[in-house]
Amino acid sequence: MKTAGVDVGSLAGKALILEDGRILSWGLVPTGPDSAETATEAMDAALKQAGLTLGDIEFIVSTGYGRVVVPFAHKNITEISCHAKGSNYFFPGVRTILDMGGQDCKAIRCDGTGKVVNFAMNDKCAAGAGRSMEVMADLLQIPLVDIGPRSLNVEKGEVSVSSTCTVFAKSEVLAHLRQGAPTNDILAGLCAALATRVYGLLKRVGIEPEFVISGGIAKNVGVVARVEQKVGLKASICFEPQIVGALGAAIFARETLLKQQKKPVTA
Repeated sequence: MKTAGVDVGSLAGKALILEDGRILSWGLVPTGPDSAETATEAMDAALKQAGLTLGDIEFIVSTGYGRVVVPFAHKNITEISCHAKGSNYFFPGVRTILDMGGQDCKAIRCDGTGKVVNFAMNDKCAAGAGRSMEVMADLLQIPLVDIGPRSLNVEKGEVSVSSTCTVFAKSEVLAHLRQGAPTNDILAGLCAALATRVYGLLKRVGIEPEFVISGGIAKNVGVVARVEQKVGLKASICFEPQIVGALGAAIFARETLLKQQKKPVTA
């Protein structure tokens, strides 16, 4: 049985194929202006890696903010449910999940089956999500992947940066630069501000081990380290945290197909 999940996020499109509950392949592409095209590109990448065609996939579930426009999906499910289900696949003991995406962040509590029991989201502001880091990387003219490691190498001391608004944060960063603050210290302040923002979400849903972080910002070691310090728990992160939502969607696709196959045939 082959099923797939497609997760169209604000910064990346992801597709993942399951075969009998085992991860077979996945695709990860930048999100373009056309969400349907992004979904197709991600799915094509996953199919090529597996040596399959779209016709080989028996059921497909879409998720993410572009889930309703995926042309080949049979069903769509919210990314909150999909991240909980995908996190449970990688870490069956998970109870608290922080999904840090490009456009928003979500704190999720789930039970032992990966079913959501509580969640909280930040508002639609880049200050609480990965997009803020892209903005600051452009402003400081440094590679995005360098922000995390450099934020852990403070020179004079972490500077204060707004955790509530990217526009205010940009003004503060420029002011710090004019005052001669080292770039690493500014990066430390940016990572700390994001950690403070998402910690507030986690407190709203309640924090219990095992604690998992998913989404693109899970690759930022500076943010992860500061969130772990605030939470007081070591975060579990899978080998590719950006595919967790697509994985959850593929699992829901498998569960749906199994239920359909168990229904009695009526004349």
